[in-house]
Amino acid sequence: MSKATDGTCAMSHDSDPLLQPLQLRHLTLRNRIMSTAHAPSFQEGGHPRDRYRLYHEEKARGGVALTVIGGSTNIAPDSPSVFGQLYAGDDSIIPWFQKLTEGVQSHGAAVMCQITHMGRRTAWDDGHWLPVLGPSGRRERAHRAFPKVMEPEDIARVIRDFAAAAERCQQGGFDGIELLSHSHLLGQFLSPLVNTREDDYGGSLDNRLRLTLQVLEAVRAAVGPDLILGMRITGDELAAGGLSAAECIEAAQKIAATGAVDFLNVLAGAPYDDLGLAGWVAPMGMPAAPDLNVAGAIRAAVDLPVFHAGGVADIATARHAIREGQADMIGMTRAHMADPYLVQKLQQGAEERIRPCVALGYCVDRVNQGKPAVCGHNAATGRERVMPHVIAPAEVRRKVVVIGGGPAGLEAARVAAERGHDVVLFEASGHLGGQIALAAKGMTRRQIWGVADWLISETERLGVDLRLNTYAETEDVLGENPDAVIVATGGWPEGLDIPGGHLITSSWEVLGGEARVSGEVLLLDEVGDHAALVCADVMARAGGSVTLATPDRMAGHDLGPTNSAVVLRDLARQGVVFENLLEPVSVAAAGHRKRVTLRHVLTGAQSERTVDHVICEHGVVPAEDLYHALKPASRNLGQLDHQAMIAGCSPFAQTNPEGQFWLARAGDAVAGRNIHAAVYDALRLCKDL
Repeated sequence: MSKATDGTCAMSHDSDPLLQPLQLRHLTLRNRIMSTAHAPSFQEGGHPRDRYRLYHEEKARGGVALTVIGGSTNIAPDSPSVFGQLYAGDDSIIPWFQKLTEGVQSHGAAVMCQITHMGRRTAWDDGHWLPVLGPSGRRERAHRAFPKVMEPEDIARVIRDFAAAAERCQQGGFDGIELLSHSHLLGQFLSPLVNTREDDYGGSLDNRLRLTLQVLEAVRAAVGPDLILGMRITGDELAAGGLSAAECIEAAQKIAATGAVDFLNVLAGAPYDDLGLAGWVAPMGMPAAPDLNVAGAIRAAVDLPVFHAGGVADIATARHAIREGQADMIGMTRAHMADPYLVQKLQQGAEERIRPCVALGYCVDRVNQGKPAVCGHNAATGRERVMPHVIAPAEVRRKVVVIGGGPAGLEAARVAAERGHDVVLFEASGHLGGQIALAAKGMTRRQIWGVADWLISETERLGVDLRLNTYAETEDVLGENPDAVIVATGGWPEGLDIPGGHLITSSWEVLGGEARVSGEVLLLDEVGDHAALVCADVMARAGGSVTLATPDRMAGHDLGPTNSAVVLRDLARQGVVFENLLEPVSVAAAGHRKRVTLRHVLTGAQSERTVDHVICEHGVVPAEDLYHALKPASRNLGQLDHQAMIAGCSPFAQTNPEGQFWLARAGDAVAGRNIHAAVYDALRLCKDL
C-alpha cells in the first residue's frame, strides 16, 4: 500500500480493482471505469460536432477506459429527438462520427455509440410530425405521446433501420455499438406494463422478446462478426405489473444465448414518469447506486461481461461493485461531468482531490428542459473549446484579492491560486460556503455541502490566505496592493414591497436559525427554485404546518423533472400544502398572528387567511457597495468585454489609465442566480489572470 497525500493508505495500481484492464473479446479496456451513454444536448443538426467531440475527448484524456456516446441516438425519422440526441438515420453523420472516434481513441480510450428507436418515449409534435410508435397504444406520462400501434410493416421497417444505423456506426470508426432496450421501443415490447399485444409479439416472454432478437440478428448480420455489440437492458422494472427480476434474468439469458452480443449493460426501474426518471438518474434525496444487486444478479446468470449504468458517483462504491463481482465495468457518467480527470487522479493517488458529483441533478434536468447539459459546479464541462479543466500556470505571479467566501469567491480563489498567484480571500462571517451553508440545512438536499467542501479543501491545499471574520472595506483591499480584485460578496434577501411587508420573515432568517417558527406557516415563494423548498423542508421537519403559495403554475416551477419530483414528494410526505397562482397583496397584524391577503394572478379574486408566521423567498439584492467604492481606482472601471468572455479570452480591457488593478464582480454580487452561474463567472474571470 502507498500513502495518499492526506496521510491515509491509498490502494496501489496493482491491487485496485478499478484500475485493472478488461478484455472484451479483441478489445482491451484499460480500466473498469466508463462513461455510459447519455445525451448532453450538444448536437448540432443531429451531428456530434466539435463541442460534442471535445466533451468526450476530455474524459479520454482524463483516463476513462470507455466512453459511450450518442445516448439515445435515433435511427429513424419517427423516433424524433426530444432531449438533444444524435440522428444516425442517414449518412451525413458518418464524417462527424469519424472525427469523434479518432479524437477519443487518440487518448487511449475506447468509444462506442448507443443507438435506439424511442418508440412511445418521445414527442409527436416535433421533427417531422410523424406518429410515434409503440407495441400498444398506451401513453407514457413522462413524454406524453399516444403511440400508434405498430403494424407488421412497421416492425420490419424498424428492424431494417437498426441495421442501417449500425452500419453507419461501424463506418464511423467505433469500437462497438450498444443497442438500447431499457424503456425504449425494444424494452417497451418486453414490458407487460406497455405491451398488451395479442399477436406473435405479445403475451409470453418469448413473444415479447421476439423483436429484440430480430434486431440483434439483423444488426449482427449488418456489421459482421468482429464489431463489439452490446445491449443496455432492464434488470428489474421495480414496478407493479412490470418486468420482474426473474423475467429480466430469463430475458438476459436468452439474449446471451444468441451469441450475438459481447456485453450487457444493466440498470433498473421504469422511467415512465418524473419520479421514475428520478429513480433512474437520481438527484439528491434518492438512494445512491441502488441497483448494484440487480446488475449482480444478471452477471451471475450469464456468461458475458456485465456493465452497470446506475448512478455510481464515488470511487468507494465503484470499487466495491467491481471487487464484489456485481459488474465488470462501472458507469460513472455524472461523476465524469463533475471531474473528467477522475481516473487520472485515482491513478496518481489523489483520490481526495476528485471534484465530487453531489447529485445536483442540474445536468439531466437541463436536458429534460430542452437545454444543453452543464455540471452544477464544474463550469468547464461541455465548454471544453473555451474553458479549461486543467488550469495553466501564469507567466507572472500576481496579487489577487477575493472578497466573499461563497461558491463564486471560492472558485475565483481556487482558479487564481492554480495559476500560481498570491491570493487573499476576505470573508465577513466566521465560515466559508456562503449560501450553500443555508441550502444544506434541508434534509433532502443536505449533500449539496459537498460543493463547498471540495472548494474549501482545494483553496486550503493551494495555500490561499483565508481571512474569516473580516468585513473588507476599501482600505483593506487597497492595502493589499492587488493586481486584480474579484468582488464575490453575494447578496441579501430581498423583501416584499407590499403593505405590512415588515411583518414578513425572510427564508434566510429561518435557514440561518435567527427565526424559529412554529404553528401555521404561510411560505410565499416568488422565485420557483430550490430555496423556498429547502425552507419548507426545514420548517415542516421542525413541526410546522406549512403552506407554500406561489404565483407560478406549480411549486418549484423552475426545477427540472427529477429534482422537482423528489423534492415535492418529500414535502408532500411531510404534509406541506402547495397553492398555486397566488400572489401576496398585504400582511397585517391580527393579535399575535398575521392576516394575509392573497390575489389569484389570473382572475384577480382576493382571499384572506390568518397564520402564525409569514415567510418569504424573493431572491437576493446584490451586495455591491464595495464594488462601487473600488470602481474609480480600477483599470477597467469594473467593466468586462462580453465578446471576449464568450470567446474564452480575458475579459479585462484597460479603460482607466489611472487605474491600479483589474476589478470584476462574480455570482450574486452581480445578480441573483445559482451555483453554476457563480462558478462560471469565477472561471471566466480568473483563468487568464
